[in-house]
Amino acid sequence: MASIEEPKTLLESAYLAKGTIGHIGMPGAPLAYFSLVISPEQGKVSGIVEITQVIDKPSIKVNVTGSIRTTAYGHVTKIVTIHGEYIVSVPPPAIGSYLEKFSAYVDINDEWNGTGGFSYGNQKIEEVPVTSVNEA
Repeated sequence: MASIEEPKTLLESAYLAKGTIGHIGMPGAPLAYFSLVISPEQGKVSGIVEITQVIDKPSIKVNVTGSIRTTAYGHVTKIVTIHGEYIVSVPPPAIGSYLEKFSAYVDINDEWNGTGGFSYGNQKIEEVPVTSVNEA
């Protein structure tokens, strides 16, 4: 008698994806480190991104949400887009803060490697490597 497998719940099919968008090792290059929870059945993504650049500024941390789509386009098997906002405090003598937008896209294979880009503030980084740091 063949056994009947129970379908996976949404939580059982969700997984964690970690990696970097940008030219690792290039002096002064901005990098976006991502840690995302992926829900393939719902096509949804959420997590956090940390943007760093080798300058005298602290890193920027952004809570993000977005979508994931599968594709049959050559070596690109997934397309992910994410977006969020972060607080920018104005330096003295001014007083206050404002929200700045962040967005990113990655065109990746099943191992989460490929190309992508991101934008934040007045910075726009395009066609840079996406490198997975997922543990096997």
